[in-house]
Amino acid sequence: MPALHAEPYAAGPLTRALETKAMHPFGVAPAPISREAADAAAMAALRELAEEVSNARAEGRFVQALPLDQVDEGWLVRDRVTVDAEALSSLTESLRAHGQRMAIEVVDHGAGTAPRYGLISGWRRLSALRALHTETGEARFATVLAVLRRPETAGDAYVAMVEENEIRTGLSYYERARIAAKAVEAGVFASSKLALQRLYANASRARRSKIGSFLSLYSALGDTLRFPEAIPERLGLALAMRLEAEPDFAANLAQGLVKADPADAAAEMMALNQVLKPVPKGQVASPAITQENSHKPGDSVTFSFRKGEIRLTGPGVDAGLRDRLEIWLKGQGF
Repeated sequence: MPALHAEPYAAGPLTRALETKAMHPFGVAPAPISREAADAAAMAALRELAEEVSNARAEGRFVQALPLDQVDEGWLVRDRVTVDAEALSSLTESLRAHGQRMAIEVVDHGAGTAPRYGLISGWRRLSALRALHTETGEARFATVLAVLRRPETAGDAYVAMVEENEIRTGLSYYERARIAAKAVEAGVFASSKLALQRLYANASRARRSKIGSFLSLYSALGDTLRFPEAIPERLGLALAMRLEAEPDFAANLAQGLVKADPADAAAEMMALNQVLKPVPKGQVASPAITQENSHKPGDSVTFSFRKGEIRLTGPGVDAGLRDRLEIWLKGQGF
């Protein structure tokens, strides 16, 4: 007797629906465990990415585009007295042709502050982009690429600005001294000495000494000088020595500048040299010295003198002091 073979049973759509209804009363099958695990992993990855982006932004590792009007360029007193028009024009044309390649540095004052960001470094790039946006109206010039910095104090922000310019551009000694003085005036540093130590910590002692000499020049003349960035090192040091040695020299120097009314840097340098002419020998009386005396003009230099000899000792006696003394002596006609 031939074997009996049952035909395979094929469930129809209605049967399958009833079976699903019986297994899942609400009619929806739960997601497989593998899918739930994948979704959880994806959410964790997104959270990690968001946290990393947030940290990168806060730590200055994330470049972002900021609206130009949200950056306050006057948050810090800038260290440049004047701007080289030719250099700024070259930068502007480079930005026009190739776009911004290096980000500026800003500090975030927080939401609700207008402008929200304060400029630390990158003044020329920001100025050039603003000029291009005004000229063209193009959207690509409406924002500036920036990284956030988080200076703990205003002093740290000034240090960052100075260091960036020391690396990228050559500031004059007068400009270096001026920003130190401005930082003291703003209450950022308690004294000029502290400002010099913090702002120019990476400079040699001789270099800081020279910047300190130009501080007296800034204090004496301030805005009377029209082209202070053009003052060469030797002339500035000679003027500083005369200012320190002669109480009336500051007034004479200011009067000489007003009288000269210089129209350009060359004329102003000529006027400064004219006032600096050596005092004829014998015009300034020398004190009578009969015995050895010792004085301490500061913590870093001690000097002793007797007739025919002056001796300087201490950690402040360095190449910078030697150069300033040499210039001063020549200015006195020796």
